[in-house]
Amino acid sequence: MRYLRYGGLLAVLIFSGIGASAQDRPPAPSSNELTHGSATKPVGDSVIWIDPALDAVIDAKSRLTLVKGGFGFSEGILWVKKDKQSFLLISDMPANVIYKLTPGGALSVWLDHSGYTGHDIWRVGFIQTNGKSRDDPAFEEFAMIGSNGLALDNQGRVIIATWAGRSIDRIESTGKRTVLADRWDGKRFGGTNDLVVAKDGTIYFTDGYGGLRKRAKDPRKEIDFAGVYMLRQGKVTVAIKDIATPNGLAFSPDGKILYANTGRNKSIRAYDVQADGILTNSRMFFDMSADKAGGIADGMKVDARGNLWESGPKGIWIISPQGKLLGKIQTPELVANLDFGGPGGKTLYVAARTGIYEIQTKVTGAGK
Repeated sequence: MRYLRYGGLLAVLIFSGIGASAQDRPPAPSSNELTHGSATKPVGDSVIWIDPALDAVIDAKSRLTLVKGGFGFSEGILWVKKDKQSFLLISDMPANVIYKLTPGGALSVWLDHSGYTGHDIWRVGFIQTNGKSRDDPAFEEFAMIGSNGLALDNQGRVIIATWAGRSIDRIESTGKRTVLADRWDGKRFGGTNDLVVAKDGTIYFTDGYGGLRKRAKDPRKEIDFAGVYMLRQGKVTVAIKDIATPNGLAFSPDGKILYANTGRNKSIRAYDVQADGILTNSRMFFDMSADKAGGIADGMKVDARGNLWESGPKGIWIISPQGKLLGKIQTPELVANLDFGGPGGKTLYVAARTGIYEIQTKVTGAGK
């Protein structure tokens, strides 16, 4: 992974491929690192059948397929539906870029400096590795300085959890970048992670310490807890503080339940959403912590039937609205995030470290 150089200048915004000069942009994965799904073989036997109800949401014969490879650490995957051409947006955190990926396989920079926009990059973003042993010639480590979770607001604008940027930003239709929130009670966030937008426009997002080089021990930490926040009518309030390491968020199809997972603690909690957006009745919804395999509770989505598709150990866990495990999708890399999209909305796209994968389903995502 080649690190970005800022040269002491503030980051330059690229929207729809217009903005920074070539030398300011991180290198996109080269052509020999990229493969399109139509030219690849399925990734093994993908679906693990646990409950007969799984048949209603995915075919047991469905196969996970590599769409694109060669990313540093893919996150925040988002399907953007457009009349002329729909596409995927993908946060590549070490590259500090949001890529645009078309159904035909064309990859371009959609937003440069998507997360941290300062010049002192050696002080931000915790150090991550590619999971290989340090004595492996292919071992790499890098700072996680780019954007994380992505979402669309009710007007179709992209909302970004900037992670090392420590804010929630919105990209206007003109390409202008607007900071919606970067503080609570006058104190800066530590690393905005994931976000969801309610039907009334309220934004819920998670924040921890990942945007800081030394995480919870970083001297620049200003908030002494990790939490889920609510941004409603321009005001930021703490929604919940009962999760030590909050990560992914998702709404039930009717918007009455907010699910929040616990990252490394590998579980999901559920909350009732009141008319004023306040979250009540905190309860354990599903616990994956008994599985000691690699992978955390990271990104998650809900389908139109109310099932949760949760990143977890060994892949994606499919869980019914009643909290029953229906099945799993095995992935060759640890899953970071996922989203429904594609023609008809029945393709599940998976951001898993260096690769973007897809698998066909029988359901669409909630609200898709």
